[in-house]
Amino acid sequence: MQGLSGVFVFIGLIWLMSENRARFPWRIVMVGLSCQFILAALLMNMPLAQHLLSFLAHGASLLQDATLEGTSFVFGYIGGGELPFAVTGPGSSFIFGLQSLPVVLMVGALSALLWHWRILVVIVTGAAFFVRKTFNVSGAVGISAAANVFMGMVEAPLLVKPYIPRMTRSELFVVMAGGLSTLAGSTMVLLGSILEDFIPGAFGHLLVASVINAPGAIMLAKVMVPGDESADTTSINMDNPYRSSLDALTRGTVDAVKLLLNVIGLLIVFVSIIALANSFLSVIPTNGEDLTLQRMLGWFMAPFAWLMGIPWADAQIAGSLLGTKVIVNELVAYINMAELAPETLSARTRFIMTYALCSFSNFGSLAIMIGGLTSMAPERTAEIVSLGLKCVVTAFITTCLTATIITLVAVPTG
Repeated sequence: MQGLSGVFVFIGLIWLMSENRARFPWRIVMVGLSCQFILAALLMNMPLAQHLLSFLAHGASLLQDATLEGTSFVFGYIGGGELPFAVTGPGSSFIFGLQSLPVVLMVGALSALLWHWRILVVIVTGAAFFVRKTFNVSGAVGISAAANVFMGMVEAPLLVKPYIPRMTRSELFVVMAGGLSTLAGSTMVLLGSILEDFIPGAFGHLLVASVINAPGAIMLAKVMVPGDESADTTSINMDNPYRSSLDALTRGTVDAVKLLLNVIGLLIVFVSIIALANSFLSVIPTNGEDLTLQRMLGWFMAPFAWLMGIPWADAQIAGSLLGTKVIVNELVAYINMAELAPETLSARTRFIMTYALCSFSNFGSLAIMIGGLTSMAPERTAEIVSLGLKCVVTAFITTCLTATIITLVAVPTG
């Protein structure tokens, strides 16, 4: 009953903030919820799906190991190579920026190569066909929504750039909400490598979460901003931008370097901002533990955590992680969760939070997406900006809803 209450409350919250509450899309909501429950049941309980997820998780581990070979060659022992001295403290030789983050480069290069070989194109096209037929959306929206499972919030809309200026307001919002409700493949691999010791098979769970988030984002976006679809419901031909495999690898790597620098910069700034805010908050007199931004966010977000099926004893800590994800980003939130002592959260709560944190629903990502979309459709800048806050809220509730459904379908006990 706790989880079922969460499903109704989360959808109800979006409806209360809807631009047109009288136009509730019953069919899309029923279809969207059905898709999420069916996907969760299939991906989490079928042996074949479990073997596939294990295979993908093993592939992500191999990718991380291969990247470590490259960083060791370039940076030596600070990049993960053999240490020339004895280690006195566990983990003291691990340098996050040089041993974990560079996997973004490998994923970016391989993604471009798989696109050039048309492998990713076939996968995205098949998923887009399912989305168009299921939700009766236009071809451009279907392509963007499907691509978001594998690509970033800016890269996916780029596939349908010519169509963005003439999308309806509702279609534009679906594209935006889908971008913030999922994770790019590079981010999934990075997070999977960070969480593997903390959450076994972490990459597989992140992939499942992103897949389930996709129909949830369409559903909740249609509740938040109801509207008609454009007349174009046909498929779209996705051209190959690369001249050769070498060109794909080169350009994919160069684009990934920009993303890597962006991630490093955002991490440094946002972690520093949190530390600065906590320094100011610490001067406020309290009984016992110092007041921090994380504690305040935990108080506010605790009810959301409880509605997802998390025990109230863990709800405040889980709420602080949810707040960190929204205010800062999902990477910092996952790192904070991985750094918690094992007894801080139950195995059940850690499992649920793996799904609850799996999206780009934060203000830093929103700024990146707004910058990308406004460059593609400058004539719609004001409209894109006005939908920004609603987009973050919709994406955040989407991940909460997915975590709740996972709780009802496949969450472990204990």
